[in-house]
Amino acid sequence: MTQDISRNANRFVIFSVFFSARAYYPVLAILFIDLGLTLDQFVMLNLIWALTIFLFEVPSGALADTIGRRRLLIAASVLMIVEMLCLLFAPRDAGLLLLVFCIINRICSGLSEACASGADEALAYDSLPAENRAHAWDYLLAKVMRWRSLGFVVAMIVGGLLYDAQAVNLLLPAAWHIDSTIAHRLPVILVLLQALVCLVITLRMVEPHHSAAGSPLAHAFKLTVDTARWVFTNPKTLVVILVGVALDSIVRNFATINSSYYRLIELPEWTYGFFGAALGVLGWFVPGIAKRLNARFSLLTNLGLIALLTLIGLLALVPAWRIYGVVPALLLMTTMGLHGFTVSRVLHQEADSARRATVLSVKGLIFNLGYGLFSLGFSLLLASFPATPEGMALRNALLWQAPLFALLIGALLIWAFYRLRAKPGLRGDDR
Repeated sequence: MTQDISRNANRFVIFSVFFSARAYYPVLAILFIDLGLTLDQFVMLNLIWALTIFLFEVPSGALADTIGRRRLLIAASVLMIVEMLCLLFAPRDAGLLLLVFCIINRICSGLSEACASGADEALAYDSLPAENRAHAWDYLLAKVMRWRSLGFVVAMIVGGLLYDAQAVNLLLPAAWHIDSTIAHRLPVILVLLQALVCLVITLRMVEPHHSAAGSPLAHAFKLTVDTARWVFTNPKTLVVILVGVALDSIVRNFATINSSYYRLIELPEWTYGFFGAALGVLGWFVPGIAKRLNARFSLLTNLGLIALLTLIGLLALVPAWRIYGVVPALLLMTTMGLHGFTVSRVLHQEADSARRATVLSVKGLIFNLGYGLFSLGFSLLLASFPATPEGMALRNALLWQAPLFALLIGALLIWAFYRLRAKPGLRGDDR
């Protein structure tokens, strides 16, 4: 049994790569738009996605801590398969019917994310040897981030090329040439295969013997309430979650619409995947940098640095420089790696094993609520420029979000400074 549990770490790495590095990411926004939706409809669909996670994030985390993390990860994989089937068979330019398929896709995607969120890390963390577990987790977290980055390199390149019919046809005999309607489904088919890999991997995972699997479901509600109370009364977790949600919501919203931004700066569609791959290459170095920064500097200093980089990226997006506008986009996306490492490290150090998945689910709930509210605001902002071309509406929305972010993050960092003032020297290794 011990040997089987020890293999959970590698299984977690494989699951994380195939679950996260999806081949349709470089064309996510234009995939929905080319099916027949508008950009503001797509952003609203992401609000539905975020609200689904909001409703099920914490219940799923509590279930993971009671009936077992493995079961939740299997459910996440099955839902990912259903999610991809909906997108694969969604009818093009079918009005309301298309919208229904896309809504079901977003709901299944949200449920899948909610089931996996926290359960995967909690299972992997508790599968590590108890001795020196925190440092072992740092190593595993850096490892999974690097492999995930490599996965993104492959997924971004392949997904971007598959979406472009001309690029695909260069590799096919003339008799086998395909049109854009078929090419646009190819990244979805590839992600469906990834979902099947996730299902196989989760079926082979082993529940750690010290998890709470098999506990009564009634315990889930009490665990949720107690954990939420603990999260909001612990100074470090409160700061990292509230500052973190402000950083996460605006960067993640851009991540979902970045292909529309690439169209705005006139990048050829076949290049989208290569820029996503460049991000993956950068992501290979981010964990090492994040690990050193967290070990050397205080939590507040690290959050302030991430906020500064985010603000620089947001300001540099506004001019929408032709082709060169991709540089601030890559900078902005890179900050997500620094941010994710910092938040995960703090929460795992602060939480105990019995409620680890629930703590991570509370974080996920708040992050997705913030993302959903920002998506709603961004969608309304886009819709407020009806007389302008879609590209100009996006440019105007980018102009407004930078100063609003500066005001919000500035206020939160000032609050965080006073909140942590009673605990000086809160470095990454400090409890």
